[in-house]
Amino acid sequence: MSVRGLAGTALRTACAAAVVAGAWEVQRRRDLRAVEADPEWHELNRRIPGREQTVRAGDGTRLHAEVYGPDDAPTIVLVHGWTCDLTFWHYQVRDLSRYFRIVAYDQRGHGRSDVPQSDDCYTADTLASDLQSVLDACVPDRRPVLIAGHSMGGMTVVAWAGRHHDVVRERLAGAVLVNTGMNELQARLLILGPLAGARVHRALLPPLINTSRSYSSRFEPISYRLIRRLNVSSHASPGVGAFVHRMELSCPAPVRAGFGRLFTDLDLSGSVPSLAVPAVVIAGEEDRLLPPWHSRQLAAGLPSLVELAELPGVAHMAPLEAPGEVTSRIRQLAAETLAAPVAVPAG
Repeated sequence: MSVRGLAGTALRTACAAAVVAGAWEVQRRRDLRAVEADPEWHELNRRIPGREQTVRAGDGTRLHAEVYGPDDAPTIVLVHGWTCDLTFWHYQVRDLSRYFRIVAYDQRGHGRSDVPQSDDCYTADTLASDLQSVLDACVPDRRPVLIAGHSMGGMTVVAWAGRHHDVVRERLAGAVLVNTGMNELQARLLILGPLAGARVHRALLPPLINTSRSYSSRFEPISYRLIRRLNVSSHASPGVGAFVHRMELSCPAPVRAGFGRLFTDLDLSGSVPSLAVPAVVIAGEEDRLLPPWHSRQLAAGLPSLVELAELPGVAHMAPLEAPGEVTSRIRQLAAETLAAPVAVPAG
């Protein structure tokens, strides 16, 4: 090819790249405007004042916890899931702290808690031990509590019950398990659609989930849509999608990968019968990460199931997508299993 031909090709390539980059930026700004116009984005970014508390886990890892609501009220403990943090429970903290004492904490490596220094820490035993440390530090006088767990948080609750039978009998009044599963976590994925099957999911997804490679936390059209696809339904507002996008990309890569590897062979089904307290299970009918099959199986194994609720039009982030449905069930179970709640004025 002549010099003139090479120059022409280079010019056309550069022009095409500029057009693509321009279109990309136009879409990015359009997405950002939609997010900024969404009241849910502003509500989710409104900090709810809490009383900060530092918890030392059994291995010395520092866990960040916050306490909300009146100290003389019955206690609800909230346990978030993989790649999230305690702000995930914004709506539940906002509404329940009027009546209950709420304890929420960042799981190790998430939010403001310390990143583990050893790869050996990414186990169900460690998650269970951390929950016990939070109970010991944040719930005085060994009061009975209700615990709600989402996704990996639900796994944490069941793992804890399986390892602390005596504490379950003494301190746990009830449990709410949301968008969670106990086994076959990769085999049941529906991210690529039901026709893809377990073999395709196992081949394509673990390299993405288990890699320690860091991803840019910058708001970009592709990552925003991918995270929406994974976590929320098409009905979710732009603000909810952007909130999840930012929260998940803020999780340190080694933590994302460490707990991602845990899910490969995790099987907590043997611990489910140990959760012998009144329990509510909540599923999202459109959950692609932990489809309703998991919730049905979990509900079938619980000794004292109160309700299995499958929420239509809701995906993996039910506490964010359907906060009223989730909050009302937590509140109802807490009112039935704990002492009478303390009402405090709104605002």
